[in-house]
Amino acid sequence: MTRVFILVLFPLFYACQQHMDQTGFLQDRIDSLERKLADAYKPGFGEFMSSIQAHHAKLWFAGQNKNWKLADFEIHEIMEAVEDIQKYQVERKESQMINMIQPALDGVNDAIQKQNPVLFKSKYLLLTNTCNQCHKAAEFEFNVVKIPESQSFSNQEFKSMGSK
Repeated sequence: MTRVFILVLFPLFYACQQHMDQTGFLQDRIDSLERKLADAYKPGFGEFMSSIQAHHAKLWFAGQNKNWKLADFEIHEIMEAVEDIQKYQVERKESQMINMIQPALDGVNDAIQKQNPVLFKSKYLLLTNTCNQCHKAAEFEFNVVKIPESQSFSNQEFKSMGSK
């Protein structure tokens, strides 16, 4: 009887030992992946804002040239950058405030969908002013956004291919 008992218990102990070895391996793997994740590149808030600034300028020239496909692309790039700020910069107080520009972004997007240049201009101005209000609320009032006066992207055509 004792032999049978030992024969039954031995595989159980062996299986438990393997499980414990596997648990240690898995914990080491988790720790390694967490270190890699902690060291992974994460864009800074300023990099997101610089991207938004570039798309803001391009958006203006696309709208002024009635290149609605390009304007649609640029407004969605801004929206994506705002989402990325909320995803990757959650610890910043500015990230908590950035939702205040959503109605202005939606207004510009609506003007683009309607392909209405007058509405586009007024909604773009609202977006620009809302950006400045957000900067002020976040104590970055020294960073004033305005409607661009000249194209800083001399290597891009803002007129649509169909309007040449």
